[in-house]
Amino acid sequence: MENQFGSRHPWTRRWLVVYTRPRWEKKVDRLLKTQDIKSYCPIRRVSNQWADRKKIVDLPLFSGYVFVWVSEREEYKVRQTLGVLNFIYYMGKPAVIRDSVIDKIENLISTHSDYEVINSQEINHGDRIRIKSGIFYNQEGTVIKVHGKTVLMVFDHLNCALVSNVPLADVMLNTAI
Repeated sequence: MENQFGSRHPWTRRWLVVYTRPRWEKKVDRLLKTQDIKSYCPIRRVSNQWADRKKIVDLPLFSGYVFVWVSEREEYKVRQTLGVLNFIYYMGKPAVIRDSVIDKIENLISTHSDYEVINSQEINHGDRIRIKSGIFYNQEGTVIKVHGKTVLMVFDHLNCALVSNVPLADVMLNTAI
């Protein structure tokens, strides 16, 4: 709510986005709530497979981000929270998320079970990737092309050059190389 001079009242709340330390999203969400700050860390349930077992785990829908419902006066308190790196900025000001966007995220999570945020900008031509599910589970390869939600890749550890289209959701960057 802006006044006649175009500035916001310091107690008006709005949704902002904070950037967290890696894998601290749920912890930051908890820490903010203990300070009576309304926060939202959308969670998705996924089945993780290891060599010896399979387990259902809760992962943040947006890696590295938590939404906060704060006033201008509460922003400092959020910045001082352990695990919060900073607000996400747009045009020099903290990026404001419309209430309707938060509502759509909440609705998606409550009505669907198969969803994932995929950032195709993270995977590029020439990257080494590993398959995280499916018939080629744990196989490594090199990205030839990213096309929409699929990756054209070559598997080079199968004693041949097998080229395949693999869904982005089924691959991860191989950081161990």
